[in-house]
Amino acid sequence: MTIKIVLADDHIIVRDGVKAVLERKGKDLSVVAEVGNGKELLEWASSNDADVYVVDISMPLLNGVEAVQRLVKMKPSTKVIILSMYDDRVAVEKSLKAGAKGFIVKVSTADEIVEAIHEVAAGRFYLCSKVSKYIVQGFLGKTSGRKRDVTGLTPKEKEVLQLIAEGYSSKQIAKTFNLSLNTIHVHRNNIMKKLSIHKQAELVRYAIKEGIAQL
Repeated sequence: MTIKIVLADDHIIVRDGVKAVLERKGKDLSVVAEVGNGKELLEWASSNDADVYVVDISMPLLNGVEAVQRLVKMKPSTKVIILSMYDDRVAVEKSLKAGAKGFIVKVSTADEIVEAIHEVAAGRFYLCSKVSKYIVQGFLGKTSGRKRDVTGLTPKEKEVLQLIAEGYSSKQIAKTFNLSLNTIHVHRNNIMKKLSIHKQAELVRYAIKEGIAQL
């Protein structure tokens, strides 16, 4: 039985590389779609189905973690593997809490990528060797006591925050979401108030630190 896969990554060269690996190593694996950001992923999934989604954690417009969270909410049985440049604990924790079933880093071996897809397709979890060290009792049960908690933001506020951190102006953000400039200003003010941040530079640093946007 063929496992249908969707690749979500804004770098075409990465998608090509992963696709080549799957075609070479996985005789039962088939890439049925490729998308370049989280919004395209959700649009594709709204009218199509796949067995496993391999999603880059860092994508423009809508990052991988937020996209996965929305995808799983839309389709609870969705099986997702997060693909990341980094193996830090925060990224792993956020990915699993969002609903991902697997986490692999981009330097993983070809065999590891294929194994991850087979494991997740079968309904099991998979963490590559570089992040398996984070499996400890109560891993998902505890959160830090930081006052600035991004989970207090609405989904739209998270999207706006990502675009702010990516350098979009308020006018560009308004055009992206087809909203009024005043509405974007309201979102920006609400974000700053909730996070107790009052400067643009601090807002950008926070978004990067929390994995909402990448450098």
